[in-house]
Amino acid sequence: MTLRYTYTLFAPVYDAFVAPFTGLARRHSLLRLREGPHADVLLAGVGSGLDLPLLPPGPHYTGLDLNPAMLARARRKAADLGLNIRLDEGDARRLPYGDATFDVVVLHLILAVTPHPERVLAEAARVLRRGGRVLIFDKFLRPGQKARLRRLISPVLGVLATRTDVVFEEALAQARGLEVVSDQPALASGWFRHIELRKTGL
Repeated sequence: MTLRYTYTLFAPVYDAFVAPFTGLARRHSLLRLREGPHADVLLAGVGSGLDLPLLPPGPHYTGLDLNPAMLARARRKAADLGLNIRLDEGDARRLPYGDATFDVVVLHLILAVTPHPERVLAEAARVLRRGGRVLIFDKFLRPGQKARLRRLISPVLGVLATRTDVVFEEALAQARGLEVVSDQPALASGWFRHIELRKTGL
């Protein structure tokens, strides 16, 4: 069973389960898009489009997701909102965009889903312009945190939906050219975090 298959099964009920829990945190993260002039913003792992109603006007938005069923829901949301957004099918570990294409990359609940979060971060750095930002909302363990239950169940949950053993600092260490601007707790006593990165130009 692959994540692409399981998220096809989850697509009809995904919003009902995830939206109530994550709505305020998503809004808080996306408020940072108002902090500067951004011409081009990529939502990598856009999923069913839960972020779309929260996007401020102004930038040109592009969304990407691996799952066609989730993208179909995002397209319906975009149409209902009258939102001008390009929605592409693709893998966040191998983004189908050129170097230095975007000013901001949004990674909401994707780094703990992918089996290779370090590749997603490296690709985000590649497609960002110098000084560009990465806005992250996701769940991570801290370096050295035991969290035995989360580590124990992660192999099973990772196949079905999401990993529970990702250490953000370990993934970031493998992605060159990104530095942490802020790191704040979001939900679940800090298990979920708001993290902002900046491309240093390396």
